Amino acid sequence: MRIAYVTETYPPELNGVALTVERTVRHLRANGHELCLLRPRQPGEERRDDAEEWRTRSLPIPMYRDLRFGLALTATLRERFERRLPQLVHVATQGPLGRAAVQAARQLGLAVTSDFRTNFHQYSRYYGLGWMEPMVRHYLCRFHNATHRTFVPTAALREQLAGSGFAHLTVVGRGVDARLFSPQRRSAALRERWGAGEATPVLLYVGRLAAEKNVPLALAAFDAVRERLPGARMVVVGDGPMRRRWQQQHPHVHFAGLQRGEALAEHYASADLFLFPSLSDTFGNVTLEAMASGLAVVAFDVAAAAEHIEDHDSGLLVPPGDEPGFVAAACSLAWQSDTLRALRERAREAALQASWDRVLARFEDHLQETAHAVEAARSADACLA
Repeated sequence: MRIAYVTETYPPELNGVALTVERTVRHLRANGHELCLLRPRQPGEERRDDAEEWRTRSLPIPMYRDLRFGLALTATLRERFERRLPQLVHVATQGPLGRAAVQAARQLGLAVTSDFRTNFHQYSRYYGLGWMEPMVRHYLCRFHNATHRTFVPTAALREQLAGSGFAHLTVVGRGVDARLFSPQRRSAALRERWGAGEATPVLLYVGRLAAEKNVPLALAAFDAVRERLPGARMVVVGDGPMRRRWQQQHPHVHFAGLQRGEALAEHYASADLFLFPSLSDTFGNVTLEAMASGLAVVAFDVAAAAEHIEDHDSGLLVPPGDEPGFVAAACSLAWQSDTLRALRERAREAALQASWDRVLARFEDHLQETAHAVEAARSADACLA
């Protein structure tokens, strides 16, 4: 199948969406699909425009200066699609490039699908722009309802979006690379650099350091843990606009910056307890990565945690918004080594059930079903005309 795959984030950008998109592109190409990737050109990258990839002009996102959105006119994309005539256009992100791609595809009668990966309408409240939330939600609803199918990561999100007027929703989960993220990568040397002995509880946060991620709650939980265990350690992996401020406010926390590949996997496996305080993520790939690495997880009962953690068996789930409960859950595990050890073992077992191969095969099947259905409808219309 010929596929035009449109995304506004892709490596070298480092975030959950970019890495998932990269993995999906590799899977589709490996399975014989002719895929042309359309994405913004990052600073320092060479221009590219060939059968496999087109890098468009781009500008930085105002609140995320290290991330960019693509610039392309609907007419330009329509001309490109007419020239190469993809059987399906898949749009992974909802920015200007994605919007132009959806419009161009619909004008040509092409099959078009989309991903709902980010709760942008919720982000506005974290930047003093809560009044914009209804407008952003309306935009997202119109954007996705213009596609033939929208993929969401969880059944709970499907129900939530359906209640807000979103249509044509299909659940396709997320997977984890359990070979890369494994307890086998635990490093005594790395723990020593953190000032942690083998029995020292190490708390971990991995993710973007931005307001909507609710990281201060994880840092507050660590402060509470230290009241009884002053030798406990906390490691924060990631970068973002709030890093400098939080690093200054929390001198006892080790900020490790961005980590990739095996280095990231080593950071996971060398910790003991993973804190995921976000309420804005649609899934949170880091939750599965932590579980696969053998970490007990404390998270709100939403997104990936709700899908993959059994409360008090492979982690602790807290009712959404119960911040005191989140802190108490982190303390209860950090202070009880036997309970922590048992949950870590079962977290790994639970994560092994989430296979990327299975998830991506299901996604691929849905793409082909959509393309065939649109083609069949087009043929039927031609016969009636």
